[in-house]
Formats: sequence, structure tokens, C-alpha cells
Amino acid sequence: MPTISVFFGIIVRRYCGQREHEPPHVHVYYQGYTAVIDIEKAEITKGDFPSKQTKLALAWVELRKEDLLADWELAKAGELPFKIDPLK
Repeated sequence: MPTISVFFGIIVRRYCGQREHEPPHVHVYYQGYTAVIDIEKAEITKGDFPSKQTKLALAWVELRKEDLLADWELAKAGELPFKIDPLK
């Protein structure tokens, strides 16, 4: 599962190929916490994440939605997604 971005200790990853399923989403990790974020809705659909990191991750998804959806199409086709700029 390639890492597509890292910021403020949050790691964002995505599965590629057959493992991907709708809706478009990313997997986020932070100090033992894991969650899945729906890209189109910018909300956590599975898992648990600390409040501050949830706000950061959701803001990042909102800001990078276009890039994330383009990455989603690459991943569904079995191609490696490109890196996406972190929050700064």
C-alpha cells in the first residue's frame, strides 16, 4: 500500500488494483490509530482517529480532493498513485 502523503505525523496510504472498492477513499494512520476517509464526502467512514488529527486529515482531503480523485483512478487501474503535497 503506497504512502501518498505524510504531514504532522499523519500517514496517508492507498491500496491499488483489485483491493480498491468504491467509494473513493484513503487510509490514514497516526500513532496506532487508523481510519478510512471518504474522499467525496470528506468524512471518516471507518476506524478511530484523535480529534485534532481528524480535523487536519479532513482539511487535507478537502484541499486535495481533485488530486485524490485522480489518484483513485490510477489506483483502480492497478497503477501506482502519485505523491500529493502535505499540509504545511
